[in-house]
Amino acid sequence: MSQHTPAALGQRTVSPSLPRRAVLALAATLACGAALPLHAQTHASGWPTKPVKLVVGYAAGGATDVIARLVAVKLGDQLGQPVVVDNRAGANSNVGAEAVARAPADGYALYVFTIANTINATLYPKLGYDPVKDFEPIGMIAKIPNILVVNPKLPIKNLADYVRYAKESKDGITFASSGSGSSIHLSGEMFKMQSKLKMLHVPYRGSAPAVTDLLGGQVDSMFDNTPSALPHVQAGKLRAIAITSAQRSPLLPDVPTLAESGYAGFDVQSWFGLAAPAGTPRAVIEQVNTALNKVLAQPEVRTRLQELAATPDGGTPDKMRQFAAAEIKRWREVVKESGASAE
Repeated sequence: MSQHTPAALGQRTVSPSLPRRAVLALAATLACGAALPLHAQTHASGWPTKPVKLVVGYAAGGATDVIARLVAVKLGDQLGQPVVVDNRAGANSNVGAEAVARAPADGYALYVFTIANTINATLYPKLGYDPVKDFEPIGMIAKIPNILVVNPKLPIKNLADYVRYAKESKDGITFASSGSGSSIHLSGEMFKMQSKLKMLHVPYRGSAPAVTDLLGGQVDSMFDNTPSALPHVQAGKLRAIAITSAQRSPLLPDVPTLAESGYAGFDVQSWFGLAAPAGTPRAVIEQVNTALNKVLAQPEVRTRLQELAATPDGGTPDKMRQFAAAEIKRWREVVKESGASAE
């Protein structure tokens, strides 16, 4: 093992033959370099020198894609290079995640890491990537709550009615989802675990066909993403009886949360963050994080996110790392108890 000489500890040695004035000048130069903010040192390195790819694990048009494109344009302005969205749909976002996990760790391939990736950690017996080890978190983007909606023809005006209907119905109550293992599905499973109600899950291949059958009365209810359900609620075609986030939504101020309706601590939201392949230089991670937080602070970005029922939620890479770890643990328990499996 090498000895802890000044050079080994990162200190600089100066020849005693140098004039005192030169020594002081060198010391001042080193001190100034160390005092530079991290983002300033990164910019000096020249990254990025070409467009940055932002991979989305879903097809164009969905909430993840819309949010990614909003952020990408503004992020490109901050970084000085275009940020180009690349849709890699398939296997509940696993195709896109695996592509980025295997990409060079040079900062030119980023990924929109979502709640699905923390669910998939347990839902899929085998993944082509590790959601923890293969990614370096950059920062959170936003969160979107789900809404418990019912067909308005049912005698259900509020959550108490929902519980009573489920208990009094011979077959319990049905709830649709966009697919087994989706956040829409597992929101219902989590409520089922807490309420102990008899609830039957009816999976569909996507949110659109599930909502169609809910509107037609083929299923009773759904814990749908707010952007998908909101137009139908506003048109009176669906009735919103509770929201899954800890706080009420400004877009539906009269709809209570599940937490305030008797299910303390219930807080489920779809969420979106940025991540890079593991091994990406820390300076690049910090630079993108700084740019992302500046983007999320822009009034026009915040307004557009709020129109999508999304709450901007920036912060540090460590904040996202801790949050994702907690989500993996939480959904592991729900997936196992519900018996959910990948389709």
